[in-house]
Amino acid sequence: MPDFAAAPLSAGPSIASLPETLEEQLRILGSNPERLAAAMEIRSWLLEEARTRRDTGFLLEGLCLRLNAAGVQIDRGVIALETLHSEHAGVGRFWTKEEGSRSEKFRYDRRDQATYESSPFYHVHQTRQPLLLWLPETPDNRFGVIPELKQAGYVHYLCLPLFFANGDENGISFASRKATGLSEMDLATIAFVMPACAAVLEILASYRTLDNLLRIYVGDEPHRAILSGEVRLGQVRRIRSAMLMADMRNYTRITSSITPEESVELLNAYFDCLVPPIEAEGGEVLKYMGDGLLAIFREQGDDLGGAAQAALDAATTALARIAAANLEGRFPTPIDVGIALHHGEAAYGNVGSGERLDFTVIGRDVNLTSRIAQLNKALGEPLLMSKAFVEFLWGDPEPLGEHDINGFAEAIALYRPRTALDAQ
Repeated sequence: MPDFAAAPLSAGPSIASLPETLEEQLRILGSNPERLAAAMEIRSWLLEEARTRRDTGFLLEGLCLRLNAAGVQIDRGVIALETLHSEHAGVGRFWTKEEGSRSEKFRYDRRDQATYESSPFYHVHQTRQPLLLWLPETPDNRFGVIPELKQAGYVHYLCLPLFFANGDENGISFASRKATGLSEMDLATIAFVMPACAAVLEILASYRTLDNLLRIYVGDEPHRAILSGEVRLGQVRRIRSAMLMADMRNYTRITSSITPEESVELLNAYFDCLVPPIEAEGGEVLKYMGDGLLAIFREQGDDLGGAAQAALDAATTALARIAAANLEGRFPTPIDVGIALHHGEAAYGNVGSGERLDFTVIGRDVNLTSRIAQLNKALGEPLLMSKAFVEFLWGDPEPLGEHDINGFAEAIALYRPRTALDAQ
């Protein structure tokens, strides 16, 4: 439930204030049976349809439209939610009558932090009280958004803090162009539906957080499998695909002379060279393993060669990015990378004991891809491909002969891409 209380508010011509208690809200709404019925209907919609849609943008737009239908003139609505994400600290949902809905992500940087600290949301989080502004009498420098609101023709602005049980500081705001401002009845309607709105937002935010965290830490397909209920020990799902295994050479030696923090920076810069090309070609990183990673490129219908070609394109682009980063001095010392490409089955499985499991990637083809990656350094090749992989390629790779691989009875034929000079 929301944690907000009445506060000294900047009043408009109607000298309205936000009613603090449910009793006061019902007293005001009870004088207009139609408005009370409309407010009850909005609460029911929030707790039923809006809750099941799992979409905060849908909730905001539907809430604003239903408030307008009930007689509360809302021309702009904003929801600001904290989030647990590797790249952004929060997300904003915006709705206006003219433009409809849109969303915006707030990053972990000083610029977005400064914007937040100059906003009404920061103010209500600090005071833990709602804020109601009659904009014609509000100085432009009161909050960063005030000039924008005035220019757009809004005259009354309400911002409410919403504190979730986990400590997240969130909020919702409404702005109106109604010449006489939001009336006592309007504010009672908003206050009456806010507990239901806050409860549903907390549920939706929890779903979103769980979804984001699982996707970040285990990958897209495994996260869907976990959320679908595949959490029992021994459950396995197979996917046939092109596989890419990348491994940094001499990582132990390189990191022996730098701090742990510098090691983290090295790995992040290194993965920034590998992951974007993989994702750009439709691949998915399944596992980070120290200084290595495993990615797959799924077969798309009958186009079996498409996955292999996408993996090869991603690998060559990644190697080019590593070379460029070396020239730019982005690493403590120039690094070399070995990439292995194979085609086969990746199996996701719950491995562990009791209540501590790892949703990991297992199987013969995964092991083979890893062993091939170990030969990159021995053969002095940055990119190696198995026969099972090149059989799906459209080009003519260069054979490197058969090689014994630890743990496999038969020698494995390996290939490398032909350079432009080789093709002439």
